Amino acid sequence: MDFSSKLLENAVNEVSRLPGIGKRTALRLVLHLLKQPSEHTQYLSQALLHLRNDVKTCEKCHNISDTVLCDICKNPKRKPEVVCVVEDIRDVMAIESTSQFNGLYHVLGGKISPIEGIGPQDLKIEPLIQKVENGEIKELIFALSSTMEGDTTNFYIYKQIEKFRIMTSTIARGISVGDELEYADEVTLGRSIVNRIPFEQSIRG
Repeated sequence: MDFSSKLLENAVNEVSRLPGIGKRTALRLVLHLLKQPSEHTQYLSQALLHLRNDVKTCEKCHNISDTVLCDICKNPKRKPEVVCVVEDIRDVMAIESTSQFNGLYHVLGGKISPIEGIGPQDLKIEPLIQKVENGEIKELIFALSSTMEGDTTNFYIYKQIEKFRIMTSTIARGISVGDELEYADEVTLGRSIVNRIPFEQSIRG
């Protein structure tokens, strides 16, 4: 791809680093920005800089937050003894959109994936186990995607906390095997949360 401007080329190269954005899409986005009033680009730049410099991680659930504790963890109407284990903020947003869950979350920050070099030590698994050990949790809901990596992560956590004999459940398989939560429709995901099943039953298949 030949560029008439080095500035244009640099901008396209940076935008194309984003996941799912190829060079042609990046070029279209950059040209769109050039056509907009300059303040629009400034607002975008400022928003991204504020995000990168000021965003925090909730010290309790590890969700992305503007403050030390996220709004969900600070909400006194939530049930702190019921914790839903998810991969990242996209899953929190997907479940919250169903209005069917009133507990708290624990964001792992990923899934165990030996192929990608991601092990248990790379995720927020140890803090979750500590919550269970401290008696903070009565029910743990596994809400990772129905993939090999998701199932492996669920099983690893289950084996770590099995001796504490707390209630463990997993979202019902209204979510198809291999599907990511963020792509599930709200009704299906909501029913999967409400109709969750014991984790042991999911292992027996």
